[in-house]
Amino acid sequence: MEKQEVIISDSIGKSVGDAVGAVEHDRLFVLTDETTLRLCWPLVKDVPCMAQASVICIPPTDENKSLASLTHVWTELQRGGATRHSLMVNLGGGMVTDLGGFAASTFKRGISYVNVPTTLLSMVDASVGGKTGINFGGLKNEIGVFNCARSVILDAVFLRTSDMPGILSGYAEMLKHGLISNVENWAELLNFDFQKIDYRHLTQMVGKSVAIKERIVDEDPLEHGIRKALNLGHTAGHALESLALAEERTVLHGYAVAWGLVCELYLSAKRLNFPKDKLHQTLRFVKEHYGTFAIDCKEYDRLYDYMTHDKKNTAGRINFTLLADIGDIRINQAAGKEEIMDMLDFFRES
Repeated sequence: MEKQEVIISDSIGKSVGDAVGAVEHDRLFVLTDETTLRLCWPLVKDVPCMAQASVICIPPTDENKSLASLTHVWTELQRGGATRHSLMVNLGGGMVTDLGGFAASTFKRGISYVNVPTTLLSMVDASVGGKTGINFGGLKNEIGVFNCARSVILDAVFLRTSDMPGILSGYAEMLKHGLISNVENWAELLNFDFQKIDYRHLTQMVGKSVAIKERIVDEDPLEHGIRKALNLGHTAGHALESLALAEERTVLHGYAVAWGLVCELYLSAKRLNFPKDKLHQTLRFVKEHYGTFAIDCKEYDRLYDYMTHDKKNTAGRINFTLLADIGDIRINQAAGKEEIMDMLDFFRES
C-alpha cells in the first residue's frame, strides 16, 4: 500500500493548493456533508484550484455512512464526467473521509483522493492509515478497502469549528494512542485543560498521535499483526456503538471508544495484570469527560453478538487487543463469554 503524505498545515489555502497541484488530474471533485459545507467549505472555496471543482454533498452523521450515500457519490461522479484520472478531495469528518475514500477507491476501479479532515477524530483516526468503508447491515465499517489518500492535510483552523463533543470524540482516539505508546504521552493526555483549549498545543499533540499511528501502519499496513494495536477499545466500543444505533440513542464514535477503553483495560487487568492504578486513572478521566452509557444486563447477549461480528475474530473466537502495561501491547487475546460478561458487569457498575 502506497504511503500517504501527512501535512501539518499552518496555511490551509496553500496546503490544499499544493496537495491538489501535486496530483495530475482532469477533473476535481470535493465531497462534503451538509455540516462541513456550511462551516468548512468557506475556508477553502476561494483557493484558486477550487474554482472549477464540483461539490458533492451528503447528509451528516454516521447513520449516513451508508450504501445509499455511497451510491449518491458514485452517481454524482458519473454525472460530473469523472474519469480514472480525476481527483476527489474529502472535506469533512471521519464519515466523509471513510465513505469518500471508499467511493474514490472503487469508482472506475480507483481514482486518487486527498483527505482534508475537519474534526479531531478524523485527523487522528479516520483520515490516516488507508482504511475506507461504510456501515452495512447494522454493523460498523462492514464493507471497505485499504487504500491510502495521496495526502492528508491536518490544520487546527478546522478545530475551531468543532463543538466540545466533537473535540472529545477525537480525543478518545488520542487517548488510545497514548495507552499503546508510553506513560509520558498517556499522562500528557490525562492532564490536558479542556476548559481553556490551547489549540497550538493541541495541534502538537495531534502530530504526536498521528506519528504513533503512522509508525504502526508502516510496520503492518494491512492489519495482519501489530496494526491490531490500534483496535484497543474498539471491540467493546463498536458493540456499544452498534447497540446505541439499534436503540436510536446514537452516540459519537469516540465516546464509544472511550467506554470501550474502560472495558478492555479492565479485561487487561484481569487477564494480564494491567496496573489497577492506571486503569482507575483512565476510568476517572473517561467518566469526567464522557459520562456513562447505561446498559442493562438483559442487553449483554446482544452486545456479545455484536462482538462476534468483529473483523479481528479468528476461528469463531472473539479477539481483543489488550495491554500488560502502557505500551506493552498484546494482540489476538481471545476471551470467552464468561470473561466478556464479567467485563460488561464492571462497565455497567462503574
